[in-house]
Order: sequence, then structure tokens, then C-alpha cells
Amino acid sequence: MSATVWETNTPTALKAYGSTLLKLARERPELVCLGADLTGPTETDLFRDALPERFFNIGMAEANLMGIAAGMARSGDLPFVNTFGVFATRRAFDQIAMQIAYPPANVKIVGFMPGLTTPGGVTHQAIEDIALMRALPNMTVVEPADATQIRQAVRAIAEHDGPVYMRLKRGETPVLLEDKSEAFELGKGQLLREGRDGVIFACGLMVTLALEAARSLAARGRDIAVGNIHTLKPLDRAFVTELAARTGVVVTAENHSVIGGLGAAVAEAVLAAGIPAGFAQVGIPDCFAEGASAPFLFRKYGLSTEAIVQAVEQAMQQAKGD
Repeated sequence: MSATVWETNTPTALKAYGSTLLKLARERPELVCLGADLTGPTETDLFRDALPERFFNIGMAEANLMGIAAGMARSGDLPFVNTFGVFATRRAFDQIAMQIAYPPANVKIVGFMPGLTTPGGVTHQAIEDIALMRALPNMTVVEPADATQIRQAVRAIAEHDGPVYMRLKRGETPVLLEDKSEAFELGKGQLLREGRDGVIFACGLMVTLALEAARSLAARGRDIAVGNIHTLKPLDRAFVTELAARTGVVVTAENHSVIGGLGAAVAEAVLAAGIPAGFAQVGIPDCFAEGASAPFLFRKYGLSTEAIVQAVEQAMQQAKGD
């Protein structure tokens, strides 16, 4: 069966982001939380209820939200801005570019419901947010793989001096990694599975499916590595190119358009390094999706274990010249 992330047996956790942000705020009095009438869906109800004097609901005015956050950063605050990814990026792109990325301002933008994780249709599906944020100078782009890594990433981006965009699934998130797993480091790839026949580079929810696909391929005699690219910019080019050169087969898996996201970043790195490798992408095709449940959308648009397995087989055939 072609499983989506909701059909695996992976355990999940609730409000990993919201609880970590509140804990960090209690340690750092300069941290403030801003939102745009989406307090519950962005897990910031925890912050609002515990620290109301440091919580600011700007309303459905995302461009203004970004300008206020930039001003607060210039005044010495550490703003975490929270809304749906599509509103945080597509709707307020010019304000992010001119008031946050350009100065640069120490603002952390957290975009929820990435890609096809929302049933809200085209107006709510952030399928191009990585591409938009990757293109901005000074912007760091992050997508953690699971709840453990979300907790680590919140602290890491708070320590980073400069603008950050982090995309997160709302509600339940997978738990793949141990709390004592290797420390999260911005800009560093993470090898989750060794392999000699190929490598799958994945980000966010697709890491769960990449690991499932690698296990399925192992049953077919394919030894496939899995690399978690939790930081899409700056990309860990050394990590990517070393695995690409060693295996000769590269597949990317992302809950984002196949244009401008993880696949594009990896392809750029591999080509620039002059590495000959079979290559295939798993991601949202160059189209707008539709309003439906996330499991339905993931299956329809090819974000599944079987799609990754097929992509690996395709890339292996390409590498052989068949």
C-alpha cells in the first residue's frame, strides 16, 4: 500500500512548538509573541494565557504584522511571528523583504500548515513558501522533521542573530528522534540512515515517509541512505555532495512545489559540484491543488512512500544509463 504520513505507525506529539516557545519565553524576557487572529491553530494560546503582556494579536493584517515585528526587533525585542505559512509569506512578502530580510532584523517567522497539510484549498496551501524565502538574502529557512526537532529548532533559531522562516505542521507531529539525539545545528544535514545504493534527502513530514520508503526498499535489496535537510537555507552542501558522490543516486522528497524548494536546492549543489548522479524529485507537481483532507491530497499528488520508492528506482535506472 502507498502510505501517507497519517497511515504510518509513527507516534505523535501535540503542541511541541507552543510549549517550547512558552518555556523559552520564561527564560528570555526579551522574547515576544505576535499573531494574526490564529492563536489556537498556531499553538500560541499557551503563550497568550501565561504571558499576556508579551502577546500581541495584530489581527488579519499580515503586512502590518511584519512591520510591527521588525520595529520591535530594532527596539531590542526578540519577536516570534506566528500565522499560516501562506499568509506569512505570499501575503506579506514585500514587507518581509524590505523590513525584515534587508536590514536584517532579528525576527523569527513561523508559518503553519505547509504544503498540502490543510484542507483549505489554494488560498491556504503554502506550496511555494520555501522558494520565496530561499530567494531572500539574509533569510534562514528551517523545516524540522518531528516534534523533538521542533523543540530543538525553536531554541536554535532564537540563538541565531538574523531573520528566520520556519514552517511547521499544526496539531499532531511525528516523533522520530530521541530527545538525546544529536544536537540540532542550523545549516547542518542529519544522516538518519546509512546506505550505499542511493540517498533520499527529505524535509519536514516527508522525513517520516523517506524512512518508511528506505525500509521498503531494503526488503528489495536496495540499501538507501536517508538525509534530513532540516535547514533548507543555508543548505549543507558538503553533506549533500558527499552522499551524492558516494551513492550516485539522489532523490528529494518535500511537501512543497517541485520548483524552487528542496529538490531545486539539492540539484543546484550536486550540479555545481560536477557530480554525476541519477536524480528524481518527489513533491507537489507544478499545479495548484484543491480543497480536501490532507491524506487524500498527499496520495493524489504523490507524497507517499510508494512515490518515493518509485523515484528511487527511476533514479537508479537513470544512473545506469537505462
